[in-house]
Amino acid sequence: MYSHTHLADTIVALATPPGIGAIGVVRLSGSQAIDICNRVFVGKNLHQQASHTLHFGTIKLPSGAILDEVLVSLFRNPRSYTGEDTIEVSCHGSPYILQRLIELFISQGARLAQAGEFTLRAFLNGKMDLSQAEAVAELIASQSESAHQLAMQQMRGGFSSHLGVLRQQLINFASLVELELDFSEEDVAFADRQQLVALVKQIRTLIRALLDSFALGNVLKNGVTTVIAGKPNAGKSTLLNALLNEDRAIVSHIAGTTRDTIEEILNIDGIQFRLIDTAGIRQASDTIEAIGVEKTMKHIRQSAIVVYMFDVNTNTPQTLQTDLETLHINKMNYLLVGNKIDEATTNYTQLFSPWADKLLFISAKEQLHIEQLKQHLKAMVLSNSVEPDAVIVSNARHYQALQHADKALADVLTGIDTHLTTELLALDIRTALHHLGTITGEVTNDDLLGNIFANFCIGK
Repeated sequence: MYSHTHLADTIVALATPPGIGAIGVVRLSGSQAIDICNRVFVGKNLHQQASHTLHFGTIKLPSGAILDEVLVSLFRNPRSYTGEDTIEVSCHGSPYILQRLIELFISQGARLAQAGEFTLRAFLNGKMDLSQAEAVAELIASQSESAHQLAMQQMRGGFSSHLGVLRQQLINFASLVELELDFSEEDVAFADRQQLVALVKQIRTLIRALLDSFALGNVLKNGVTTVIAGKPNAGKSTLLNALLNEDRAIVSHIAGTTRDTIEEILNIDGIQFRLIDTAGIRQASDTIEAIGVEKTMKHIRQSAIVVYMFDVNTNTPQTLQTDLETLHINKMNYLLVGNKIDEATTNYTQLFSPWADKLLFISAKEQLHIEQLKQHLKAMVLSNSVEPDAVIVSNARHYQALQHADKALADVLTGIDTHLTTELLALDIRTALHHLGTITGEVTNDDLLGNIFANFCIGK
């Protein structure tokens, strides 16, 4: 996708979202960026201006007509986002003005940037490593506080620094093992095998912690799929409305009102929950209801959290136990919610005491204990989390690379135990280093870069 010969070009793109707005920004990067802008900019001579300065003026078309009044931001290499000379032109956010400005820069020698090409150049020019570059796209796409924090931590090098020191130590050992190959006939051992075992175990401990964090990182990044399930008329739609604080779902005393799933986003203290209100679980009386029940079962199987709701006035401990066994959610991350406590005439807390550690009593209709329910949901996500400052893996590519590296390191330990030849031991170490290197970009190729940066937006 990316040709290194084209990376010498000066590129241009719209850096703000397309459409009408108060301000739009067009970005130029490359060796000719300053010269191209200077040819059409009427104001100060940009060649004579210092880096990181702003300049007011106008943009003139070849006809001599003024296109717009603009503010030019000037960044000289290497102190720019891309590491190249960079110009950002802030103008009025008219689609016409922005398009004419981009066309004008192209006519002066720039070319339209590919998706992610600005960040690609930042990576290739050593302004950030590959995991930090990927975090840029995740930061742009973040829709919650937790997703934002994960991306910021990765973009600031939190993930890379954890791997860097141990990877360098492994490289040092690898070089000693490789040296042994040069003296194979003398049967000399330069690398202390016991020290190598200790180091590999240390690295695997870190990798296992990172792998274990992926489940949490994935839900914090993409949202927690949370299914509200239960029998008809248990109050599921009323609960959805109470959590959202709006009338999103139709509520009726008639059982089976909800026949299809309803999905909404709920943000609880920066964590995004994808709430799914489902059809009541029962024997369907018609084809449409049967489809709804089947969808419910599918969502339950795919969910991160199941909120199983029941009416404390009509359910018994026996029927609740049967329901849980039928749904096979006993081994899932679930919360039992006993609803309609405002209508209760029995001691429901004692009646359902066997599930006390997984149970919360509420009245969705009267909005009793709804805030406690929200905090329960938050706690269920964070219960197995690591320390606040610890690194959390949220990128599937990183997760896969860590898995491959862990397997290679396990092979190293096995090889040492079985007195594997130095050649094969060196091969396993190289494999581990390769997979760790693909995370931060020490090891890369054009296909990998193409796959990563193709997901970026134009202008970034």
